[in-house]
Amino acid sequence: MRKVVFDIESQNIFMDVGTNNPADLDLSVIALYDSLTDEYKAYSIDELDDIWPTIEGSDILIGFNSDHFDIPLLNKYYKGDLTKHRSLDILREIKKTYGRRMKLDQIAEGTLGTKKSGHGLQATAWWKRGEVEKIKKYCIDDVKITKEIYDFAIKNNFLKFKEGGQVLQINLDTSLWEKEEDTGFNQSLF
Repeated sequence: MRKVVFDIESQNIFMDVGTNNPADLDLSVIALYDSLTDEYKAYSIDELDDIWPTIEGSDILIGFNSDHFDIPLLNKYYKGDLTKHRSLDILREIKKTYGRRMKLDQIAEGTLGTKKSGHGLQATAWWKRGEVEKIKKYCIDDVKITKEIYDFAIKNNFLKFKEGGQVLQINLDTSLWEKEEDTGFNQSLF
């Protein structure tokens, strides 16, 4: 199964566009991990054409808050419909099991003992200053954390998160996460 773990950073924030619809934002950088090549790569908005073969060639897209944020934002740049592609949103799985949302940083700290290298508001500031390489590095760091969290969950059927000085556990049923299935996704470029 070809898995693509991904994350997106935007050029702006919801307050800038006056809505809470991710598709109203503008993409700055996307980072991908491709299990076929075992490589991490980041692309700026002007390099988007380079990502579509990897996205379309994948069996599943994996992200954190990706069904709510990343896919709707990326979809506005895609000629097809990415909502039809099979995806696994780790945050959605956490909310389904635990009953609420939480930050990637909480999961990273509890499960992996690490913290994110920055936050999304920094990435928009970097964009405004033209510091695209900083955004790419930060975005790849988030993809690495997301991949490690995914791998941990697959192996252990749980994740941990840190809250109020405590480390708590979220039990997950990952038995279907890697099940082969035909999503009927129609590719736009091949």
